[in-house]
Amino acid sequence: MSKVAIIGGGAAGMMAGIFAARKGHEVHIYEKNEKLGKKLFITGKGRCNLTNAGDMDTLFLAVASNPKFLYSGFYSFTNEQAIAFFEELGVKTKIERGNRVFPASDHSSDIISAMKAELKRLHVEVHLHMEAVSVEAKDGEFCCIRLKDGRRIKAQACIVATGGISYPSTGSTGDGYRFAQSCGHHVTELRPSLVPMEVKEKFVKELQGLSLKNTNVCIYDGNKKIYEEFGEMLFTHYGVSGPVILSASSQVGPLLEERELTLSIDLKPALSLDQLDQRILREFEENKNRQFKNAVDRLFPAKLRPVMVERSGISPDKKVNEVSRKERIKFAGAIKKFDMTLIGLRGFQEAIITKGGVDVRQIDPGTMESKLVKGLYFAGEVLDLDALTGGFNLQIAWSTAYLAGNSIV
Repeated sequence: MSKVAIIGGGAAGMMAGIFAARKGHEVHIYEKNEKLGKKLFITGKGRCNLTNAGDMDTLFLAVASNPKFLYSGFYSFTNEQAIAFFEELGVKTKIERGNRVFPASDHSSDIISAMKAELKRLHVEVHLHMEAVSVEAKDGEFCCIRLKDGRRIKAQACIVATGGISYPSTGSTGDGYRFAQSCGHHVTELRPSLVPMEVKEKFVKELQGLSLKNTNVCIYDGNKKIYEEFGEMLFTHYGVSGPVILSASSQVGPLLEERELTLSIDLKPALSLDQLDQRILREFEENKNRQFKNAVDRLFPAKLRPVMVERSGISPDKKVNEVSRKERIKFAGAIKKFDMTLIGLRGFQEAIITKGGVDVRQIDPGTMESKLVKGLYFAGEVLDLDALTGGFNLQIAWSTAYLAGNSIV
């Protein structure tokens, strides 16, 4: 039996603690917050999208950074095993659109409570309000961790599961990167990911709070399409958010740091341009004596109407029976291609995850042990691993934590 010190009591830290304890080790979790799972509590808008039920190809395709590194992790602890793990702990689950898996109760607290109960059953020592300030190694082997109160905690193994620097209010302040660097590890460039984006056009303020459920989103770099997705998005006072936008940020973020991009939204993706023109024509025929601004009520949500009327190029007071076919076709085109200018990402305060982290080339993919320091392991978001929205990032946390906790000899 070895003594195992885990820094961080989030998703990866708790999971690593459970599997290390199941192997018979003496496990201690050091968490600087007042409770475990603080960031996990707010994931999925408090519902906790704990994994994705898609096939293995879907999982790997969703990983944006270093998917090959996760081969051992995903196959050692699959999404099916993750679901079974929580079901065995008493958390009933359900699958929603996009194969997203949630607790049946829709409460992330059920996931945290189940893990806490398992840690207690396994006699894992949880030390709250205990902040680690350094990780020390000697002659290529892990030696101890030093706490803020000055104590040195000796152990045979250490798992760094501190998270990234997204949502720093939950305690994710980049400590793990500092620990890794002090032990000789390279940390790749850090960027906010799965984060809302800012828009140049002022009209977005008028659309604040508007959610579009079934829309097709494309992002262009000049004339080159660099992203396309169908799903849900949301307008904010500064720009755009929602699932398709957050996923886009992980792919277009680096480009957006260099130059502006074009966001193009198809507001009626189920209709071709001709079909949409026929639909507009029917609306006009039913409202032929009304002004244009009052004849499009059924085409758009209330907040979107004045914006689309303005962008149509048609005089708002013009009677619809006076609107020419050319004007009508142009209006249909504006609906199929509702364009705006993306000017940047929001910051780490609003990012769901961090892109970048401990260089995985210096980590054993089969154990999560450092190749530089024996007895030092890494799990979860602290690693240079990130994925799209849909439960994939928590699956990365579960899989890497399983390997770390299960690999300590």
